[in-house]
Order: sequence, then structure tokens, then C-alpha cells
Amino acid sequence: MSTTTASGDGAPSLHFDTPTLDREFAALLHSISEHGGYAYVSMAALASGGDIRAAEAAREMAWEQLHSGPWHSVLPVWRDAYSMACLHVARHHYGNGEFREALRVLDLGIIMGGTLLRKDLDSAVSKVSEQTRRSVRVSDLGDSEHRLVDREFDVAEVVQLLPMKSLSSKLVVKKSALSLDKFLEDHYLSRSPVIISDCMAHWPAKAKWNDEDYLLRVAGDRTVPVEVGKNYLCAEWKQELITFSEFIQRIKSDACSPGGPTYLAQHPLFDQINELRRDIFIPDYCFAGGGELRSLNAWFGPAGTVTPLHHDPHHNILAQVVGKKYIRLYSSSLSEELSPHSGTMLSNSSQVDLDDVDETKFPKVQELEFVDCILEEGEMLYIPPKWWHYVRSLTTSFSVSFWWSEGDSSDAS
Repeated sequence: MSTTTASGDGAPSLHFDTPTLDREFAALLHSISEHGGYAYVSMAALASGGDIRAAEAAREMAWEQLHSGPWHSVLPVWRDAYSMACLHVARHHYGNGEFREALRVLDLGIIMGGTLLRKDLDSAVSKVSEQTRRSVRVSDLGDSEHRLVDREFDVAEVVQLLPMKSLSSKLVVKKSALSLDKFLEDHYLSRSPVIISDCMAHWPAKAKWNDEDYLLRVAGDRTVPVEVGKNYLCAEWKQELITFSEFIQRIKSDACSPGGPTYLAQHPLFDQINELRRDIFIPDYCFAGGGELRSLNAWFGPAGTVTPLHHDPHHNILAQVVGKKYIRLYSSSLSEELSPHSGTMLSNSSQVDLDDVDETKFPKVQELEFVDCILEEGEMLYIPPKWWHYVRSLTTSFSVSFWWSEGDSSDAS
């Protein structure tokens, strides 16, 4: 299935190898048929022989299965089926020299597909990306650096946009180049937030991610999932799949779509785009307590994006690479007072909208103690597990979150 095919003039056409798919093809089709996917199996067999119509039909069948119910209820075999179909479709486009379309389909396979064929998808992305970059002229990238954030802002002006009492009481403590021992002793064990400065100077991302041309060069043609709307608690909130270049255009236009700002939020971007992964390093603090890294996510969007008041189950380092964010934190001991939503899906989110507090429903919320800060470029914020936090981007902002779990031998309470 991965042999080189000949084009009409007898010259070999472009192709990429899929060793995992070649090895697992029969077993995967058998598993799909066991779950009622007989029509898919027929189309996939034709697709493996180069039938693009069959490949598109198989991809559509798998896509329907992915959207047949809640995401957690989708059978893993259908996610692998979607990945398989994406590889078949992408191979056709790549062979025809349609590199950007091949890359789009492969990204969909990574974002929506399963784990079985991930190595094949990543290998194909690497090969297609190489061809895509060859087709981009130097003049297309511009002659000078175009910065995403290039101006300061008036803090007094910004405060007017923030929740009541912001930056008026207790600020998050800030420490420079905090040692691992002091972090463990003073913050990890006591569950105490801290801003750590002077700890990201060695990251290539510090010099590169504020450069629009660099981001477009390494990621412009990649497809990413974005959120559109005020925040995930609003009825009009939705998700879209767009190219990274289109996403940056939305940021630059400074004009929100009718549904609200576009935000690349809590996405494992660095699993998808290796060039960006090489620009960052896992902070040593994430190994405190003997735990292990659970997730590494990107948060990228324009000024005004908001993550409403919520808490997370793991230790969290939020690294601010580009721009500035306002962050407010409430102790985990105040969970009852912050009125979590009922039900399992939103139980980690508060019913309190800090941007518009309903004082008839929550009369005592404004009296609750909190700490807050403006997180500056090059700073990291440690957020302990279950601490409630509200986040607002004050400028175009690109952040990275590192979640890590509790170690079995940790003495933390």
C-alpha cells in the first residue's frame, strides 16, 4: 500500500510510507467490522488501492461515527478508522502535489483520530511539511519581523476592564529564579501560589513566538481547533477547525466575529507541531513531589479572551511567553462559597461570573479573599490543585500550561 506509484508521464509521483497502517490494516478492518462497520471496510479496502472516492467515503463514515454522541462515548476503533481514512486521502493529495490539502487532512487525523496510527500521521506530516516549505518563497514571509505584541498599555486603563477590586488588595508573591528546594518547601507542600520570574530566558520561544513570520513559517498551514465565543459557559460558544494562518489573521484584524473572540485554548499544540515543542522546556518545578507530567497545552488568543472561574485537578505551571494576562485566584477552601455548577461536566466551574456578578444570587462573593496579579512575559505562575482561577488576556497572549500529578511518595497534604 505504500509503494511508489507512477504518474502519467512515467515519472514517480510523491508518496509517503505508512508502516503501522500496512502492518495493522487487516486487524483494524476486522475490528471495525466487528462493530458494524461493514460499509466502511468495503470503502477502506478500495481506498488502499488508490480509490480517492472510496477514501473520502470512508472518511465521511468515520466522521459520522465520531459525532454520533458525546466524545467520551465514541469507540476507539472509530477514531483509528478515521485516522486510516485520513492517511488514504492525504496520500492522494500528496501524490498530486496538493501539499496544503494533504497537510489539512493529516492534521484532522491527528486532532480527531486515535492513537494506533499516530506515528504514521506524524511521519507523513513531517514529509508533507517539508514540501510545503519548499513551495513558499522567501518574499512571501516578509523582509522584517512582524511582532504580535509591540506596545505597552496603561494599567489604570486596563483595571477598568477587570472584575471589581482587581489589583487592589493582596497580590501573588513574586520570586526571582526560585530554587527547586525553596519551591517545594515554600509553595508546593503548602499549596501556595507564586510567580517565578527570570526562569525562561533560555527558551527559544521567548525570542521567536512574538514574531508573526516565524509562526506562519512553522505552523501557518496547520489546522487547529479554536473556540469562538465569550467563554465555554455561554450558550453561543462553539468550536471550529481553521488554519493557524487564518487564526493569526483573526487576531490581527482586531475584529471579533459576531460570536465573540477566537481562542486557541487548552490544545496539545506541541504534540501536533514539533517545531513549536522544540522552542520550550519542561520546568524543573514540574518534577516536584515525584509526580509526572499529565498535559502540556497552548493558550493563544487576542486581548479580551477569558477563561471563567474554575479549578483543575493537577499542579499547574502557567508560563507566559508572549503578552500579559490578569489572573485571580481563590483558595480551594472556598469551593462551597464559589457555587460550583452541579453535574459532572461543569462541576469544576463556578456559577459566579466575575465580569458581571449577580449580587442577589451571590451576595457574599465580593467579600471573599483572593490574590491576583498581572502575569508578565517571561514569568511563570504556580497554581496549586483545586485553586479556583479566573484568567483574562490583556494583550495578544501566548501561554503554555504544564499540568503534573501528585507523586505517590509526596508529603503534601
